[in-house]
Amino acid sequence: MNSITLSILNLITSQIGDTSLSEIDLTLILNKFTELQNFITGLTAQEGVIASADVILLAAGVVIFLGVAGEAFFKKTGIPDVAFLMILGVIIGPVLGIIQAEAVIQVVPYFAALALIIIMFDGGLNLDIKHIVKTAHYSFTLAIIGFILSVIIISLATHYVLEWTWLESILLASIVGGSSSAIVFGLVRNIRISEETKSILSFESAVTDILATIIAFILFEAVLAGHFDLQTLQETIGRAVVVGLVLGFGVGIPWMYISTKFGNAQHAYMLTLAILFVLFFLANSFGESGALTALVFGLMIGNKKHLSKILRFKVPKIERDDPTHNQLTFLVRSFFFVFVGLMATFGQIEYVIFGVVVTIAVYVGRMGLVKTVLRKGFSKLDKSVTKSMIPRGLAAAVLATYPITMGLPNAELYPQMIFFIILSSVIITTIGLGKSKKIPPPDSVQGGFVKPADDLTGNQEINEEFDLLDKKLDGGFVKPADDSKN
Repeated sequence: MNSITLSILNLITSQIGDTSLSEIDLTLILNKFTELQNFITGLTAQEGVIASADVILLAAGVVIFLGVAGEAFFKKTGIPDVAFLMILGVIIGPVLGIIQAEAVIQVVPYFAALALIIIMFDGGLNLDIKHIVKTAHYSFTLAIIGFILSVIIISLATHYVLEWTWLESILLASIVGGSSSAIVFGLVRNIRISEETKSILSFESAVTDILATIIAFILFEAVLAGHFDLQTLQETIGRAVVVGLVLGFGVGIPWMYISTKFGNAQHAYMLTLAILFVLFFLANSFGESGALTALVFGLMIGNKKHLSKILRFKVPKIERDDPTHNQLTFLVRSFFFVFVGLMATFGQIEYVIFGVVVTIAVYVGRMGLVKTVLRKGFSKLDKSVTKSMIPRGLAAAVLATYPITMGLPNAELYPQMIFFIILSSVIITTIGLGKSKKIPPPDSVQGGFVKPADDLTGNQEINEEFDLLDKKLDGGFVKPADDSKN
C-alpha cells in the first residue's frame, strides 16, 4: 500500500477509533482495501512503475468514457471536463499506484510534444482570421500585459514567501503565466459569447502559451548558468516569431493549394498531419518554438476558404477528414489532462495552499486588467466571461517536468505547485462561467458583443455570417430568442 493511501486510512482509523463502530467491521474494510492495493500491485510490470497492458487499456477506456461524459456534462452545466480528468489521473496515479510518476516522467518529452502540436494546430484551425485582424489589439494587450502581471504576482509571492531566488521565482511564474489554449479553445466553442470575444480569448491563450514556452526555456538555461540576459530574451523571442511565421505561412499557403488537389482523398488529413510534424521538427531544428509554427500552419488551413478567394483557387465543399481531426484532438486533450493528474504529488500542504492563494491573486489581477482593457464595445456578458478565463494547463504541465530532467534546484516542487495552480485556475474559471451563465446578452445583438452603429452598417456581410452561424449553434450560455422558431 502506498504512503498516501496508508496515511489516509490511518487518519480515518484515528478519527473513528473512539466511536461505536465495531472493530471487526473496520478491520474488514481495511483488509479489503489492502487486498485491492495488493491486487493492483500484482498487476504492475517488473519495473514496478507501470501496470500491465490490459490494466492500461482499462484505464484508457475509462479516460475516454469520462472524456465523452465530461464534454456532455460541460454542455449542460458549464463545468469543464478538465477537472474530472485531472482527478482521475490522481486516482490511478498517486492514490492507487496503477501508474507511478517515474513512468510518467519517462514519456513526458514524447507525449508533451504530440499534445502541443495537435492542440496548437487545432487552435489555428478554429481561429477566424477576419476576427483576429479585427480584435488583434485586444488579444495582444490582454496577452502581453496579462502575462507580465501574472509573472510579477507569482514571482513576488515565490521569492518572499518560499524564499526562492529571483531567477527561480521568475521561472515558476513564467511557466504558469499564461492561460491554457488547450482549455480555452474547448471552452469558447461551447459558450454563447460573441465571435469577437471568442477570437480574443482563443488568440490570447495561444500567444501566452507560446510566450510561456519560449521564456521558460530561456530561464532554464539562465538558472543553470546563474545569470539572466535581457538582450538574449528579446533576440530569442524575435527569432521564434520570424521562424514561426516564415515556416507557417511559407508552407501553409502552398499546402492550401496542393491539398485542394487531393479533394476528398482518403488520406488527405494524414498528409496534412505529416506536413505539420515536419514543420514542428524544422522549427525546433532552428532552435525555435514549433508551437508558433503549428498555430500559423493551422490558421492557414482553417481559413482556406477565405484565403482561396484572395488567392483565386477553388476548395472542396466537403472536408472528409474533419471528424478524424476532431476525434484525434479529443483523445490527445483527454489523455493529457489525466497525464497532468498522474504527475501530482501531495508531500507538503504549504505548497498546496501556496498554489491556491497565488491563483486567487492572479484572478484578482485579471479582473482589474479586463476592466481596464475592455471598456467600450463589449457587453457585460463578454466582460464577465473574459474575467473568468484564467485556466492554466498544457504548457504549464509540460514545462513543469523539465526542471526534474535538467536537475534544477527545487525541481521536485514544480509539478506539485503547478498541479494545484492548474486545478485552482480551472475551478475559478468554472465558477466564473457559472455566474456568467445568468447574464443575458444585450437585446441589440445575439451573443453579447456590442457593435457600434456605424460598424453594423459598414460590415453587413460579416454580420450576416454571424447570424447564420448563430442559427447553427446549439447549447451554451444564451440561446437566441427566436431559436425555437428555427
